[in-house]
Amino acid sequence: MPKKYLVLVVCCLMAFHVSQAQRRVSDSTISSFLFHGSYALQIPSGDLTTYFGVNSTIGGGASYKSDRNWLTGFSVDFIFGDKVKNRAQLLSMITTKDGEIIDGDGIYTSLALFERGYQLRFHTGKIIPVLSPNPNSGILVLANIGYVSHHIRIESQYGTAPQIKGDYAKGYDKLRGGFSAGGEVGYFLMGNTRVLNFIATLQFLHGWTRSQRDYSFDLMAKDNKSYNDNYYGFRLTWMIPTYQRAPQQYYYY
Repeated sequence: MPKKYLVLVVCCLMAFHVSQAQRRVSDSTISSFLFHGSYALQIPSGDLTTYFGVNSTIGGGASYKSDRNWLTGFSVDFIFGDKVKNRAQLLSMITTKDGEIIDGDGIYTSLALFERGYQLRFHTGKIIPVLSPNPNSGILVLANIGYVSHHIRIESQYGTAPQIKGDYAKGYDKLRGGFSAGGEVGYFLMGNTRVLNFIATLQFLHGWTRSQRDYSFDLMAKDNKSYNDNYYGFRLTWMIPTYQRAPQQYYYY
């Protein structure tokens, strides 16, 4: 293809994209890239409840909304929580009969246990424009696949307990990870201005996980089990759209 025709095609495509992006949110469905950050409160079920209670996540990602109201993108969320169960069983190999741990200075020290991890999700779904202020908002139904990982973080009071430092900590942290799938149902609002753009959803995530460690001290063996880790939660997401605003219309008589 001659260069002048190639340049003409590229210019036409760019003009079409700009014209599409400049349609008004209030009266037309538009396409736009969306950058978003989110917070979620999650309740565990399945094998997760052996060690963990309620947790939170915070994260972000990017999506593309088509002019047919399809939404596709990805998110990365970091898991954090302070509800860790079965502490005595987990640390039975390094605690005294009274449940205390002695640090490297020969004195009792206190330990704090936390849940940490992440959820990587690729999602696709549909915005159904009902109960909405414009054609770009409405009920949102999403499906996702990805990867989930979680572990127990152990911290000593002064950082002087060698039993839980370095490679030794890996024998107690119960690191698990694996493929995940799930879905979300909620409401998607793309406001008529750039200020108010958010998603509120109920979510479910199921992870098929396995231990990522070669040895577990409390089991005195490698953990070869398969686990079913479930999260139920509520997610609130704030979005920044990248579409160009249509110019203000003026009428002259």
